[in-house]
Amino acid sequence: MSAAEEVVAEGHQAVEAVPKRAMTLGTGTSLVVLAALLVVPMFVKNFIIFQMTMLLIYGLAVLALNILTGGSGQFSLGQSAFYAVGAYTSAVLMEHANVNYALTIPISAAICFGFGYLFGKPALRLSGVYLALATFALATAMPQLLKLNFLEHWTGGVQGLVVTKPDAPFGLPMSQDMWLYYFTLAVTIAIYIFSVNLLRSRSGRAFMAIRDNEIAASSMGVNVALYKTLAFGVSAGITGVAGSLGAIAVQFVAPDSYTITLAISLFLGMVVGGVGWLPGSFVGAAFIIFVPNMAESISKGLSGAVFGVLLFLVIYLVPHGARQVAVLGQQLVGKLRKN
Repeated sequence: MSAAEEVVAEGHQAVEAVPKRAMTLGTGTSLVVLAALLVVPMFVKNFIIFQMTMLLIYGLAVLALNILTGGSGQFSLGQSAFYAVGAYTSAVLMEHANVNYALTIPISAAICFGFGYLFGKPALRLSGVYLALATFALATAMPQLLKLNFLEHWTGGVQGLVVTKPDAPFGLPMSQDMWLYYFTLAVTIAIYIFSVNLLRSRSGRAFMAIRDNEIAASSMGVNVALYKTLAFGVSAGITGVAGSLGAIAVQFVAPDSYTITLAISLFLGMVVGGVGWLPGSFVGAAFIIFVPNMAESISKGLSGAVFGVLLFLVIYLVPHGARQVAVLGQQLVGKLRKN
């Protein structure tokens, strides 16, 4: 075995959490899930529709983190900063410049992509826990930056900024919540397809080569610096879209809504859903949205402790997240078909 092959072999032995099989659901399962997402809002109340909208939004943010960590192997605890930039970009454009809400989303994506790409440049010298600490510092500083006096006219300072929720266009007979849900669903599907194609493309293979072993990837001609900063930019851009949709859905932005707690929640959602498995991003989003409410219903005084116990059980029983459950389910279905 040559020296390069030994390096690659060692890299593969060191990496375990990233899935080696399909990154997505099968075609049949995807169509069933899509049909459910299209039909269910017609039979539930607006509050449930709002929760489903937030599930899609947080799912996009977790998906963005999954591309960065599961795709290129870079750890980030600063996604809340990109989420905040996207949210404030849409809020400011809508309320101060009267820009249509749909047009603010690509603008937010472009601004956050540039922000993430520029942040990824100095972060090239960092890896592992040091990169996590750098992104942690970014997430910690962002709420304070949004409170600066010279930005208060635009951001509303500590009081935040109220955002007007859009009505359904063309006189469609649906509520604001239902229209925003279907709009968010369309954006989510588009970004999901883009993410799948990205990871299957040449750039995606470069991301995964860097994830597995930087030295081996560099020896094979991969521009490590370019693709690591590109991964940061893409992840930040998608997170910015999620932030924009979140601002429109919640109708309010404030600095204290985008603290390090949000960044940790997104990272937790990625772990629960399965690192590197894109459909798991939405399973993880469901976990961080609904499980805290379940914990509070069990015990209001000890909701944090109950949530911690539930999280411990999930990690202990399914250490590789929702992807492990999906793989076990596929294996069970295969055995039943054989019998």
